[in-house]
Amino acid sequence: MIHHLKQYPFSFVIICAIFYLSLCPMPQTEMDDIPFIDKWVHLCMYGSLSGVIWIEYMKSHRSVRFIKAVLPTAIFPLILSGSMELLQTCCTTTRNGDWLDMAANSIGVILGTIIGYYIIRPFMKRKKR
Repeated sequence: MIHHLKQYPFSFVIICAIFYLSLCPMPQTEMDDIPFIDKWVHLCMYGSLSGVIWIEYMKSHRSVRFIKAVLPTAIFPLILSGSMELLQTCCTTTRNGDWLDMAANSIGVILGTIIGYYIIRPFMKRKKR
């Protein structure tokens, strides 16, 4: 566990932020009037998590095979996403799990993975040379 914390420190910070933001009561804000703001926030949270995991994964691995990299960069965030939606339903009185939130989370992970593999990976490969 400590090895992973050293290898993925920013990812752990984002995971902690996702836990907090997903389980705490949300205050009313002026941004609530923006259509689908909640879905955009979910997309950004999980897209950022996936992208940061890609960066930290690339820093600690010489070569990257997509199939092997998908486990930490895409599958883990998707499992976290589903778990958070279940925790919201089962463990809070102020939040509810939502299939559309899960869809937004998944789209964020997919976009983060695409950006990670096709933009971050080539950039970091060039930088390592």
